Amino acid sequence: MTARKPSRKAPRAKSAAAEGTTAKAPTKAPAEAVSVETAQAPAATPVPAAAPAPASASASVEAEATASAPVAPAATTKAAAPAKRSRPRRTDAVPPLPRQAGDGSARPAPALDPADRGRLLAGDHHDPHAVLGARPVPGGVLVRALRPFARSVTVLAEGVRAELHDDGDGFFSGVLPVKEVPVYRLRVAYDDNTIEVDDPYRFLPALGELDLYLIGEGRHEELWRALGSEPMVHQGVAGTRFTVWAPNARGVRVTGDFTYWDGTGTPMRSLGSSGVWELFLPGIGEGALYKFDICRPDGSHTVRADPMARRTEVPPATASIVTAAHHEWRDADWMAHRGDRPVHEAPFSVYEVHLASWRPGLTYRQLAEQLPSYVKDLGFTHVELMPVSEHPFGGSWGYQVTGFYAPTSRMGTPDDFRFLVDALHRAGIGVIMDWVPAHFPRDDWALAEFDGRPLYEHADPQRAAHPDWGTLEFDYGRTEVRNFLVANATYWCEEFHIDGLRVDAVASMLYLDYSREDGQWSPNEFGGRENLDAVAFLQEMNATVYRRNPGVVTIAEESTAWDGVTRPTDSGGLGFGLKWNMGWMHDSLVYMSKEPVHRKYHHNEMTFSMVYAYSENYVLPISHDEVVHGKQALVAKMPGDWWQQRANHRAYLGFMWAHPGKQLLFMGQEFAQGAEWSEGHGPDWWLLDPTYDASGDHRGVRTLVGDLNAVYGAVPALWQRDTVPEGFSWVDGGAAEDNVFAFLRYDADGSPLLAVSHFSPVVRHDYRLGVPETGTEGWVEVLNTDAERYGGSGVTNEEPLKAEAVPAHGRPASISLTLPPLATVWFRPA
Repeated sequence: MTARKPSRKAPRAKSAAAEGTTAKAPTKAPAEAVSVETAQAPAATPVPAAAPAPASASASVEAEATASAPVAPAATTKAAAPAKRSRPRRTDAVPPLPRQAGDGSARPAPALDPADRGRLLAGDHHDPHAVLGARPVPGGVLVRALRPFARSVTVLAEGVRAELHDDGDGFFSGVLPVKEVPVYRLRVAYDDNTIEVDDPYRFLPALGELDLYLIGEGRHEELWRALGSEPMVHQGVAGTRFTVWAPNARGVRVTGDFTYWDGTGTPMRSLGSSGVWELFLPGIGEGALYKFDICRPDGSHTVRADPMARRTEVPPATASIVTAAHHEWRDADWMAHRGDRPVHEAPFSVYEVHLASWRPGLTYRQLAEQLPSYVKDLGFTHVELMPVSEHPFGGSWGYQVTGFYAPTSRMGTPDDFRFLVDALHRAGIGVIMDWVPAHFPRDDWALAEFDGRPLYEHADPQRAAHPDWGTLEFDYGRTEVRNFLVANATYWCEEFHIDGLRVDAVASMLYLDYSREDGQWSPNEFGGRENLDAVAFLQEMNATVYRRNPGVVTIAEESTAWDGVTRPTDSGGLGFGLKWNMGWMHDSLVYMSKEPVHRKYHHNEMTFSMVYAYSENYVLPISHDEVVHGKQALVAKMPGDWWQQRANHRAYLGFMWAHPGKQLLFMGQEFAQGAEWSEGHGPDWWLLDPTYDASGDHRGVRTLVGDLNAVYGAVPALWQRDTVPEGFSWVDGGAAEDNVFAFLRYDADGSPLLAVSHFSPVVRHDYRLGVPETGTEGWVEVLNTDAERYGGSGVTNEEPLKAEAVPAHGRPASISLTLPPLATVWFRPA
C-alpha cells in the first residue's frame, strides 16, 4: 500500500520561490485572508497599502492551461541537505544596486544565544520569530536572518542598504542605524546568483485568535480555511500562509521545491498551546510543492505531506501543492432547488462509477464531456463516485485515503474536478461521493504517527489497528481529529457542490469488537461493545452537514442491525438520510443464483426484506463489491444458458426498481457485462459495438435500464412512499411453487402500480391476481422485461386487462394475465 518515494534528483523549481528564486504574486491572490478571523493587528511600522510584488517567474504550475498534466515529482521527502549545496545559476539574478545614503555594513549585533542557535539549526525551535527578523534594540534595529549557504545578506529599506555580518552556519545579523523597524527586504547573495526576498520573519501571524480557539474546541467547521497552505496577501505582501496541527512536535519547518527541499531556513512558529504551527512565506504562490519537516519528541525528523493539502502530486509522488479555487460555477439553479423535495420522497436511482476506470485515461474535463450525457440518457437521477480523495495505491479503489481534502490528481486539478461536478449538475444529475472516515493507511509520509506519536489514530494499539485492512482507525474521541473529519465532510459539499456522502464501512466504526476476537478489544465505559466516540462523531457529522448544506443527503454503508441509522440525531439516531440495504442485496442474490426448480425452497429470501423495510430509509445496492473478487458480474450470477441469464438479469432489475427503496447499480451491469469489474480496464464497452455479433443482447439490457428509469421517474407510486407501509401491499407473496411475487405500490394520492415478477422459464397463461377496484378501463402494461426490444421473447399483455368480480388474494376483484418467462411486468390502471 505504501507509495514509492519521489526521486532524490532535485527538479527545477516550477513555482514561485521565496528562497531559491524570486516570485511574483499568485495568479489570483485573495484580497484578504480567508480564515474565520485573520490577524490584522498593526505592524511594528506602517506597511505601504500596495507593497510592490516580487518580480519574476509565475507562481502557478499552469494549473488552468494544462489542468490535466501531471505535476513532476518532488525532489525528495528528506530534509537533509545534499553533500554539495549551491543555488542554481539564475539568468535573472539581481544586478548591483547604485550606492545610496546609508550604504555600508550594519553594526555588529549581540551574539545569538547558543541554545537558540542550536535549536534553530536542529529544527526544534518553537518560536523562530523571537530570534529571527527585526526588532528595536538600544542604538538601532537588530536584524537577524538564517540563510543557509548564502555568501552575504544585505538589508534593503528606504534610505538604508546595510550588509549584515556573517555569524556562521547560515546566520547573518547586524544593527541598523534607524530608530524604528522599517519595511525591508533581504538581498541574498550566493556563490552563483543573487536574489531579493521579503523576510518571512517580519510578519505577524496570519491566523486569527478565533481560528485557534475553534480549533482547540474542535468546532472549526471551515477548518480548511485555517490549516494547510493558503495563498493570500498578508500585510500588503502576496505569499502563502502555511499552517499545520502537530501538538507533539518539538519543531516544524516548511520544506519544498522553493527551498530545494531543505527546510533549515524556514522554521515555523508554534501558536500558543493550540498545537498549530504557522509561517507566512512571501512570494510563494500556487503550484509550489511542499511538505512539513517535523522534529519528533525524540529529536528525530520526519517529512510529511500536509494533512489539509487541497492538491497533491500525481501518485506515486507524494508532495502537497499550494492551490486556490478559480472555477466559476454555473449550477446556481441546481443548487437552489436540489433540496426542494426530501430525498426519501423523491425519485432516486444511482449509477455507481469508478471514475479512473469508467473510460480509462480520461481526465476530469474529458469525463465531463461524456459521463453526464451517458447517465442522462439512461435516466439515472444521481451518480455515486467511488472515493475521489487522494490515495497512493490505485488498487485500493480510493478506500485507503492519504489526502482527505484533495481530489486525486490522477485525472487533473481540483478545479477540473469542480468542472466535472458542474457539468453533471447542469445535466440535471446529482453527485454523491464515497467518503471514508473509518480508517487510513500507515504510509510514513502521511497521517500515521504524524508528529512522532499517535495523533490521528487512537493511542491504544488495539483501538488503532484495523484488523481487516492493515490500516489505522481514527481516534474519534479526540476533538481535533473529530473536527478534521466533520470539516472534511462539509468541505466536499461546500467547495465541490457534492450532493451526498455515502459513508463507507460504518459498521467497522460502530463496534469496538468489529472483526476482533476476545481479548483483542476492551468494552466501553458501560461494559458494551459500542464505540461511543464513533457514534458521537457520526451524529455530529450528520447534524453539521444537514445544517450547513440543505439538499445534501448522507448515506450509510452499514451492514448490521444497528437501530436508528436513519433516525434523526435529536431522537437518538445516527442521523443519516439513507442506509444501504445489505440484507436485501445478499438475500435476493442468493435467490437469483438458484436454478428455477430450486427457487421455491428459497422464496422467503425475496420476501423477508419487507419484514423490516420500514425500519430505516433504504437504498437497494448492486454495487462494485458484488461484482469483483470471484463474486462474478450480475448477469454471470444467474443460472441457465445465455438467454436465461439475460432474462433473469432483466427480471431482477425490474423487481429491484419496483421494490420499496432507492436503487443503485454499478457501472457495466446496465448492459449485462459478463466479466467481473477490473479497475485496470473498467467496463467492457466493446460489448456494445455494433460489429460484435452479440451486441444486440447487451444493448437490449441497457435499453431496459433506460426504460426502467423513465417509467420510475414518471410514476410517483414507485418512489413517493418508499419509507412508509402505506406505500406497499402484497398481492401474493407466497406463490413459491410458481416463483411469482406480486405486489402493489401506491403514491400519496392512492394511485397504484402492480408489479409482478415471475422467476420461472415457462409461460403462465390465465394467471389470476387480486387487484383494487379502480374503474372499468382495466390495467395496462407499462413495462415488460420480456419485450423483444430488450432481448426477450415478446410475451406481452397487449390489451387492457379488465378487472372481474372474481375474488382473489383477499380482494373482491381480480385480473387474469399472461406471465412471460423469467420476467417482471408492471401494470397501471388505464
